[in-house]
Amino acid sequence: MNSVRYIAGPEADAATAQQNALALGLGRTYLLKRRGTTLGWIAKGADRTPADTQAAAEAWRRSAPYLMPGFVRDQLAAHAAEIEQSLALMHQVAEGSEVADIFEQSPYIDRTEPQFEMLASFQDEGDDQEIETIEYDAVDDDGEVIAENLWCKASWLSFEDDDTSLRFRFSFGMVGYEDVAADYQRQDYAAKLTDAIFPESAIISQNTQLETFLGTALLDNTQSRLAYVERIIYFNAPNGGAQFHQDVERGHLGVVFAQVYGSTGWLACSKVQLIEEVQQFLADADKQRSLHGLLTEAQLQMLCTTAEDYSQLNCWLDERDNEPLELLINRSPAFYQQLVEHGHAYIVGPGDIILLPQGGIDDCCWHTVFCLDDHPGESLSFAVRSV
Repeated sequence: MNSVRYIAGPEADAATAQQNALALGLGRTYLLKRRGTTLGWIAKGADRTPADTQAAAEAWRRSAPYLMPGFVRDQLAAHAAEIEQSLALMHQVAEGSEVADIFEQSPYIDRTEPQFEMLASFQDEGDDQEIETIEYDAVDDDGEVIAENLWCKASWLSFEDDDTSLRFRFSFGMVGYEDVAADYQRQDYAAKLTDAIFPESAIISQNTQLETFLGTALLDNTQSRLAYVERIIYFNAPNGGAQFHQDVERGHLGVVFAQVYGSTGWLACSKVQLIEEVQQFLADADKQRSLHGLLTEAQLQMLCTTAEDYSQLNCWLDERDNEPLELLINRSPAFYQQLVEHGHAYIVGPGDIILLPQGGIDDCCWHTVFCLDDHPGESLSFAVRSV
């Protein structure tokens, strides 16, 4: 049973929220605030169930998230210096340092050469969130190219001036045009490039206990094995995080997310559950009234009419820039209170893993993420595929 509780609304101050938590026998409170929108206070109890392969398999089948408390906590100490170095890198980039300049210096150059040859650094003028992209080729011992046009893309997570959240994404080819799952060799070398630049990636990629657990929980046969591809290193900062979304990509089974520093707060559920939560919320007249001031009357009417039809609401979730639904699922405190009360909230701390199934557009886990600390954290988010 999920132990996260909704403690107080966004209007409460820290002292009131903590007092409410103590009255319920709970500990530290956390504020859910993202991109200037405060959605309430949460806290968690101590009854976090250890990871179990059968429970993980069942959650995966339902496209539901699955929390693995403390699963990689023992690996954090061995990578503490690397995590500290990555946090320093994040701060350098946030303060305006060129990523390529940093990667051409020790220790990064020592770990990337001679296997990876830096080719160029540029910024995509069509992507306002991009900071810098650095391209590499992977070469063999004779200097022959064996995987071309690999890249590391540093990007901001939002346009908010006081949100320094950023990510380093690793892949290859043309973003949005290339079927990355069809070229496993380049996908694999992009993953190896992640290991070279962020060695703490080994917390997931070189973890035999995790490999055994996921192999048992996720694979239907013993002829396949799992690979961690399309890797992202996240640095969620105060007021930052991700709005509700899914991570479906052809050929991928889902995402393994490990918190290695700091804590993140999550609202996560299957797409089917999210649609049902929206329908249930809008069927309640009192909850509808909570949206006045957030939505116009016309937007509210349009949202309520659409939500009456499951298939239409399902399609709306897949559309971009659908303002009435976007406002509800990202900026309504009352909706977040309902999600927490229905068991969809998770607090992911150092050493925790959360699994996010992404089987298909209708069979996937939707999720939104918050930084819960007064400082940036670091996390590893790796797609999983069978090979």
